[in-house]
Amino acid sequence: MNPLKTVASTIIAGTVLAVVIAVATMGVSFNAASFIVWIHVLAGITWIGLLYYFNFVQVPALADAMADDGGPGGAGITKYVAPRALWWFRWGAALTWLSGAAYLGHLGRFHHAFTLGMLEGGMASDMVIGVGAWFGTIMLFNVWVLIWPNQKKVLGIVAASAEEIAAAKSTAFLASRTNTLLSIPMLMSMVGYGHGGFFI
Repeated sequence: MNPLKTVASTIIAGTVLAVVIAVATMGVSFNAASFIVWIHVLAGITWIGLLYYFNFVQVPALADAMADDGGPGGAGITKYVAPRALWWFRWGAALTWLSGAAYLGHLGRFHHAFTLGMLEGGMASDMVIGVGAWFGTIMLFNVWVLIWPNQKKVLGIVAASAEEIAAAKSTAFLASRTNTLLSIPMLMSMVGYGHGGFFI
């Protein structure tokens, strides 16, 4: 069977290949920190990649489709694409946050990060990762509390009046754009923590 035929088998094959490469290049000893970071990066790429897809591609494309009187409209996207993308989006968000929290916990820095290094034993690097962790937490809240419940109304997954749908569109849009804005400094904080700041 060709592993490229389904998404699940492609993910499994990619994971197996990654493990084989890890064993061949880094040995068989398990490095929990590297494993957690790998999961965090994979989930984060899924989450933020879909966030950017929604904001840079889908929302403008749907606006164009609605303005095109003779065009096919956006029903295909809203019926087939958006619900599937939102599934990956919200679970990518959850796994990103959980794996990030697990990494901070593994390092013994969770409480220092979320207090921005202001507790005894805190370091300057705790503020850097803490800013990213707080932005990620706000973004996770937006996904599960603002975007997803409102998108269910917009997509017709739950019943809503025309007024509720209009309000839901606005709320989901603003929460998504807020996440796009926050993702930029959040990613800078993550990179800065692992690789040093931009300014020395």
